[in-house]
Amino acid sequence: MATDLIYDDGGEAMEKRFVLVTGASGGIGRAISTKLAHEGYSLYLHYNKNRQGAERLAKELQHLDIELIPVQADLGEPSGYKTLAQNIFSLHSVVLNSGMSHYGLISEADHETVRQMVQLNLTSPYELTRELLPKLFNQESASIVAITSIWGQTGASCEALYSMVKGGQNAFVKALSKEVSLNGIRVNAVAPGAISTSMMETFSQDELESIKESVPMGRIGLPDEVAEAVSFLLSQKASYITGQILGVNGGWYT
Repeated sequence: MATDLIYDDGGEAMEKRFVLVTGASGGIGRAISTKLAHEGYSLYLHYNKNRQGAERLAKELQHLDIELIPVQADLGEPSGYKTLAQNIFSLHSVVLNSGMSHYGLISEADHETVRQMVQLNLTSPYELTRELLPKLFNQESASIVAITSIWGQTGASCEALYSMVKGGQNAFVKALSKEVSLNGIRVNAVAPGAISTSMMETFSQDELESIKESVPMGRIGLPDEVAEAVSFLLSQKASYITGQILGVNGGWYT
């Protein structure tokens, strides 16, 4: 079980701030986890299949005076959120980062792909949040940040399924923020544009150059830039910000 106390330089006990980062072993999740760890947060590092990635991340951050707890759960399955929630004890905030993309015509997505995309991106985050809310009610300045997508704001041809679930995430953030604001919980989203992760590896060099040319800032974004936005929204610097979708997109489609 997570230990809830650390000690300051004067030897006085202080409560640890635990943050759950889902999809922590991926490119953006890894950057978010690293940023938050260096800011003193203790972390639940959720992963599904990439156990080595989660354990390697924990090892790289173990020199910091925080607690790091890898937790496995398949959020693409109906029971996955329960597996994850049962391993979460002390909790200050949540970063909902798990997800996967899908590229193709609407007629090409089979029923199982649709089911899994909806489960992973909508149903599981909804159920997990509902399960964890009682823990957040007991915290000061609790925060939930969802990593959505620019396509949830504008839509993308040949990504109708992905745009649909990401748009659903944005709507969830806006609605939930109103529901829990009087409980002191802020709910926001970061909507990345084109970010240099493994998701971009499916594009050819010509396609990447075309994307860069269409982005006003002329380049692909970095996972660390998404992590900076998440860090801001979790912090007291964003104490009066809730229900917002913060685009990190270099001016793309704004």
